[in-house]
Amino acid sequence: MLVMELSDSVRVDKWLWAARFFKSRSLATASIEAGRVHINGDRAKPARGVKVGDRLLIVREQDKTEIVIKGITDVRRGAALARLLFDETAESLLRRQQTTENRRFYREPANTIEGRPTKRDRRNLDSWRDL
Repeated sequence: MLVMELSDSVRVDKWLWAARFFKSRSLATASIEAGRVHINGDRAKPARGVKVGDRLLIVREQDKTEIVIKGITDVRRGAALARLLFDETAESLLRRQQTTENRRFYREPANTIEGRPTKRDRRNLDSWRDL
């Protein structure tokens, strides 16, 4: 059984942390302030309250997750209990499966680049540009 708080609303940054979307509240707050979290289609602020039935769109790197809130808590519990706090929409699940499948077959070349190019890399780039 899911433990509900006395209030029927909790801050969105606390809820995202409790539902294990982010490792810390500060990461959740930074993501919200960057505009990567929307509540019912509107851009969220960290102190905005969420309640049961709200739809959240959470953008992390290339993944977009759309969920419907089923439970409210501001206490971080285990992953199995956190999973009971929300339902992911069917469109979001399908989109996530498709992007996972695409990543299996096609790796983005830019993801493998780390830091500045070496002298050898620069020469290869220059020879490629001269074509």
